[in-house]
Amino acid sequence: MSVEPPLSSAGTVDRLGVTRLVPVVVVDDAEQGVAVANALADGGLPVAEVTFRTAGARAAIAAIVKERPDLLVGAGTIVSPEQVDQAVEAGARFLVSPGISRAVVARAQEVGVPIVPGCATPSDIMTALELGLTTVKLFPAGVLGGVAALKAFSAPFPQVRFVPTGGVSAANLPDFLALDAVLAVGGSWMVEKSLVAAGDFAEITRRSREAVAVAAPQTLTTPEAAR
Repeated sequence: MSVEPPLSSAGTVDRLGVTRLVPVVVVDDAEQGVAVANALADGGLPVAEVTFRTAGARAAIAAIVKERPDLLVGAGTIVSPEQVDQAVEAGARFLVSPGISRAVVARAQEVGVPIVPGCATPSDIMTALELGLTTVKLFPAGVLGGVAALKAFSAPFPQVRFVPTGGVSAANLPDFLALDAVLAVGGSWMVEKSLVAAGDFAEITRRSREAVAVAAPQTLTTPEAAR
């Protein structure tokens, strides 16, 4: 199967390092996806990782890409080469996986889309390095020891940049962002499923704005600034 990569994908991972925040979004359909994307943008977050946990994820990514081309949209929970193709066809500009799979990474590299694989052990990180990757997702960060684990991992792997996800909250966000080894932080507290279901997009905007304030001055504050 041939898939054309998104345009201008170079530097996408570095751009995550500018926003420093990656909202992990779970939506049921395209309408929810666009509404959440708008709420995030209103809060100063021009990025979203839409997880492939729901049947409507692909449609949501496509809709966001169409309606909000100013936002950086990625696909999360990518666990198979087939999902790589589906996400890229929908317009995802970066991919995130809960673990590290040689087949998934290989397919992402074939289509030219950056992927951030989940790593939980030194062996996982070494596998990522063997595959030419130097940015990985520490997952689940909270279970693995959080900030202490990142400090321990970064010592033998100074060339690796981490995106801790899982167990990150508004309360401990500053602790993660204070680490030099942390490129960005992934989290769902800004876009909790209950808020999406209730249509409380104003609260999503408020939480996003609050998180951006914590990550400043590195974080972009407007979608236009990210272009």
